[in-house]
Amino acid sequence: MERIRVLVVDDSAFMRKYISDIINKEPDMQVIDSAGDGNTAIEKIKSLKPDVVTLDVEMPGKNGLEVLREIKKTSSAEVIMLSGLTTEGSVVTIEALSIGAFDFVEKPGRATLYQMQEMKKNLLDKIRYAWKLKNKKANMNMSRVATEEKNVHIKASSKIEAIALGASTGGPKVLYDVITSLPKDIDVPVFVVQHMPPGFTKAFADRLDKNSFLRVVEAKHEEAIKPGVVYIAPGGYHMIVNPGKIILDTSPAIHGVRPAVDKLFISAAEVYKDKILCCVFTGMGRDGAEGVKAIKAKGGLTMAQDESTSVIYGMPRAAYETGCVDVVLPDHEIPKEIVKLVKQKL
Repeated sequence: MERIRVLVVDDSAFMRKYISDIINKEPDMQVIDSAGDGNTAIEKIKSLKPDVVTLDVEMPGKNGLEVLREIKKTSSAEVIMLSGLTTEGSVVTIEALSIGAFDFVEKPGRATLYQMQEMKKNLLDKIRYAWKLKNKKANMNMSRVATEEKNVHIKASSKIEAIALGASTGGPKVLYDVITSLPKDIDVPVFVVQHMPPGFTKAFADRLDKNSFLRVVEAKHEEAIKPGVVYIAPGGYHMIVNPGKIILDTSPAIHGVRPAVDKLFISAAEVYKDKILCCVFTGMGRDGAEGVKAIKAKGGLTMAQDESTSVIYGMPRAAYETGCVDVVLPDHEIPKEIVKLVKQKL
């Protein structure tokens, strides 16, 4: 069996050993080496050519972002950031995703058994998906694909009054591209679920707000819904759309996640009926599939990202397989299609 070759980079000797032990217990992966600082990491990446690098966000000297930029220039390795829950850590992590990190794993705060087990599962899952993406890039042309003409002729039956977007792994970059492309006169609210732990969604919303024509906020409980505002569901809370306001709740996770795309889509379908447009983006699992069915049942419009531009074609595939997706598009075609449908004259 071909094993996934991993380089572990962390300034903490304890974390290097802990992460290495987790990985080396798996039959399909192995730690080929480790590094305690950025300069050593870069040299080892050049010589050892790992498949996947786990990279600490906050390191002395050459920090995680500097190391990541160097890796993206010189290596095909996929990078998973390890981030502590600090304000600085969350901001740097969001920046790392924009530079090209595959994803991130949150370091456990209080190091409870549950948190350690969650970190272990997340890390191993993401190493495997990162390796699959590396092979996908090696085996296919990842250039922009042409959109088939037959695939783009959809029309809204009613004027679109709201947009709902859902994503997971690979989502921050594509959501950034989509949201920063929306014009300031779009004049409808935009609701977004991106699977992220508490603390990181605020940094994500702030980065979007600085670079968008629209106002972007991390949603608050009972906040009034206004046109031209993008509402990011906070980590740890489901975001539910009620008439005129947003409700946040801590009801059980769905598909192991909270916020869940399904919760948002299903509630938005009840409020906006045939006047909503939704899109499911890259991500593992099937969150969003039931929501797409609910929106289609009310006459709304449904979209999904295509396989060739999805980092992980899990959520978009599950949505498509419901038979309720109106259009499948590559990531770079989605913003202009959204704008066209929202501004369509009826």
